[in-house]
Amino acid sequence: MLFVCYPKCTTCQKARKWLQEQGIAFEERDIKLDRPSEAELRAWHRISGLPLKRFFNTSGLQYKALGLKDKLPGMTEEEQYALLATDGMLVKRPLLVGEDFVLPGFKQAEWEEHVKKRLTNYK
Repeated sequence: MLFVCYPKCTTCQKARKWLQEQGIAFEERDIKLDRPSEAELRAWHRISGLPLKRFFNTSGLQYKALGLKDKLPGMTEEEQYALLATDGMLVKRPLLVGEDFVLPGFKQAEWEEHVKKRLTNYK
C-alpha cells in the first residue's frame, strides 16, 4: 500500500501509527516533496468512487488563501485536477492507496473496513 502524507501533520502521524500497530506494510511518500501528478490524481479519484471535492484539503491554508470554497463549484473537473497537481498541500491527506481502493483522510473505521477486506492476516 502507498501512504501519502505530510510528516508534520498530526492526523498523518496518527494514521501512520495505526498502520504500524496493525502490522500493515506500506510505502510512505511525502506529499509536499513528491506531490501527486495529475495522472495519479485522476486514477485515484476514479478508483475511489468519491466526489472529487473529497480530494481537496478543505481545512488547509492554501485552500482558504485561494478562496476555493467559492471557486470550486464553478471549476470543471479538468481545472480541479490541474489545480490539485500544482501543490501537494491542496490534497487531502493522508491518502491510503491500495490496488483497488483509495482513502483520502484518516477515518479509522473506514480504514479498518477496507484493510480487513483485503488483508487475510489482519489482526
